[in-house]
Amino acid sequence: MGKKLNLAIILVIGSMIVLFQTNFKTILKWSRPQMTRRNYRTKPLVMKGGDPYIRALMRTITASESNVSRPYHVLYGGKYVHDLSKHPNKCIPIVVGPNTGNCTTAAGRYQFLNYTWYEKAKLYHPKMSGFMWWKNYSFEPQYQDAVVHAWLTDSQAWGTDIALLLRQGKIDKVFRLLSGTWTSLGYGIENNSMTPYLRSIYRQMLREELGSVDV
Repeated sequence: MGKKLNLAIILVIGSMIVLFQTNFKTILKWSRPQMTRRNYRTKPLVMKGGDPYIRALMRTITASESNVSRPYHVLYGGKYVHDLSKHPNKCIPIVVGPNTGNCTTAAGRYQFLNYTWYEKAKLYHPKMSGFMWWKNYSFEPQYQDAVVHAWLTDSQAWGTDIALLLRQGKIDKVFRLLSGTWTSLGYGIENNSMTPYLRSIYRQMLREELGSVDV
């Protein structure tokens, strides 16, 4: 009886270890998305209009931050949320990288932290609701795009004209400038397997946004 009990306990512990390793590998895979020919492009923006150079940059940011089937709904770690009436504000434990042990509220196509979203939405959101101190900023896809587009085109926010730098072909300078915000762009602390491909991705996205094969 004792031997059977011990064997059962060993089997249960073994199953738990296998399950943990499987979940850990899934999270690790999210943190280091794999680049292939098939996902070389990212999904078009929901937002219509805007500067094609900035739009191409926004799609490039997606490649390293949220290159998944439903980027506007994704949380850090790969889970999805349905309700985008506001920022999800779910703090997910970080299991890899220099911030392991902390948690992050990163969400959506541009992996906005909750406080960054509220800060930027207050400045750039085109359709806020509520009144006085009770403001609400919808996190719907078109508003995620609109806020980021307005932020990236605000030269005062960055101390330079990003659209002009892109038109001058200075994509590396732009990546370096933005790497403090999106740390996977090549000069931050959390590069991933997508990072080396970002210049090529940008050129491809720009061709699509300009509707031209010659860039």
